[in-house]
Amino acid sequence: MPKRAYPFPETFSSQYKIHIGQRELMNYGVFGNKYRQEIYEKTKNLLFNGAKAVMGKIWTGEEKSTDPQTSACSKTLLRGQTLIGHDGKLTKASAAQGSVVVPVGCCVCQKNQGSRSPCSQCDRQVCSSCTRQCSSCSGLCCSVCTIIDYSGQYDEVLCCSCST
Repeated sequence: MPKRAYPFPETFSSQYKIHIGQRELMNYGVFGNKYRQEIYEKTKNLLFNGAKAVMGKIWTGEEKSTDPQTSACSKTLLRGQTLIGHDGKLTKASAAQGSVVVPVGCCVCQKNQGSRSPCSQCDRQVCSSCTRQCSSCSGLCCSVCTIIDYSGQYDEVLCCSCST
């Protein structure tokens, strides 16, 4: 003999046991916007403080650290992917240990043919057809890192550094 059907309507559906974690509270809770704004402000402050620390050492030429890795980074601009350390300083990202580095094509057209050279702005590999030369500093840049200035009599190609 089969079980009989439940005769009562489901009026207590809100009493199901549902786990609500910290992540749900931050995303969908009453103070979700406040938490997201605090995280945004903290990240922005870390980025600006790290950039100010690196740029301050480059412009003033002072060097207080004896670590060769940080001294090399503070003498030149950190191009490419950078990470924020626990101390709030910017460091150059390195490949994960044990990962295999696969040769990639051009960062613009993604083709693997021909020779590639690094872009002077972003250090990504660029093929010769996607490379442009800056009219101001004569640096070889990828087409992503260049801006074409149409304001003069002739079109000028400017890298991101020279365009500002």
